[in-house]
Amino acid sequence: MADPLRVRWLGTVPYREALAVQTSLFEHGTGQHLLLLEHPHVFTYGRTADLATNLKCEPATVGAELVAAKRGGDITYHGPGQLVGYPILNIDNKLGATGHVCGVEGLIIDVLTELGVPNAGRLEGYAGVWLDAGTERERKICAIGVRLKKGRTMHGFALNVATDLAFMREHIVPCGIGDKPVTSLAEEGIDVTMEQVVAVVARCAADRWAAGVAERQDVAWRHAADGRDLT
Repeated sequence: MADPLRVRWLGTVPYREALAVQTSLFEHGTGQHLLLLEHPHVFTYGRTADLATNLKCEPATVGAELVAAKRGGDITYHGPGQLVGYPILNIDNKLGATGHVCGVEGLIIDVLTELGVPNAGRLEGYAGVWLDAGTERERKICAIGVRLKKGRTMHGFALNVATDLAFMREHIVPCGIGDKPVTSLAEEGIDVTMEQVVAVVARCAADRWAAGVAERQDVAWRHAADGRDLT
């Protein structure tokens, strides 16, 4: 029997609190986990980030935190309307961080294809998932940054569902890539709720990392009168 993937939708969680949870699971746990959540507005940056160039605002003035993260990559944004996923997995060290990134990209490509975005794929030389890669219209819909240590992973992906893209277009150079735009499912005309996206991600992740065996627990989903998801 495959070790189940324990999928948890946590709702809206401040970045530092979510980091403490995943760090504990990463350093002291042995199971397979996928934490799915949204963050309040926050900019995070990896070890090699160039903040002098790529941070274009004072975070507090736009209602955001600025937090260092032990992951690869430059500065990125998390906020409402963006699905953040933290796969905390046991993998063969021979796969390496690059191989793990490729696996996370594959997960998101599968999810987007199922949601009706057939033009999702990889862009050589750039981590993440892109639409119309290799064309004049290429644009990024999902950022990815991971950490791998002793066969255990943390950090993960940020999929733009109905994100306020002004935070990435006006306040930072996302992932340090200034010449390529960002997009979201909403901007691409894909009308889905966060709950629907989470369901597809959870199922595809279980298929990819646990032979379809999953344990899922969610915080309560609430819905506004206009159909928006609230947590």
